[in-house]
Amino acid sequence: MQVKTPSQSLTVYTDMVLPSETNPIGNMFGGELLARMDRAASIAARRHSRRIVVTASVNHVAFNKMIPLGSVVTVQAKVSRAFKSSMEVYMDVFIEDRESGERSLSNEAIYTFVAVDEMGSPVSVPQIKPETDLEKERYEAALRRKQLSLVLAGKMKPKEATELRAIFQ
Repeated sequence: MQVKTPSQSLTVYTDMVLPSETNPIGNMFGGELLARMDRAASIAARRHSRRIVVTASVNHVAFNKMIPLGSVVTVQAKVSRAFKSSMEVYMDVFIEDRESGERSLSNEAIYTFVAVDEMGSPVSVPQIKPETDLEKERYEAALRRKQLSLVLAGKMKPKEATELRAIFQ
């Protein structure tokens, strides 16, 4: 199976925040942003695997800045690491300043997707070879996040989580 780079899965989703997508104080609903991130991440996972993908988990979401009505929001999603049939997708969310057009990071998220066949059974996915320093950092951290998730779910014994243990030694 071929090895792919994170940039091959890059998905950029840009849209404007409309009145029906905001709360009473004029900021984007968190659920609306989660849906946009899910769409962008699923496309990135599909581009990487070239298979049907399903959302397995929303591992992390940081709502760091409010996103006001009328903002132009861009979600950038890339597969940060591939395992056997699952893929971690890391997303950066940017908003544009209305006057200057400068983009600033407003939110981040990490979702996990599983590639499946037409019957819904997991299938293997290509591995990832990170290229940039940021891609390498996210790639390395993905294994620790996966091990932590497995330990917390009771699917891995803490002593087997070698990457996590290495942090504390």
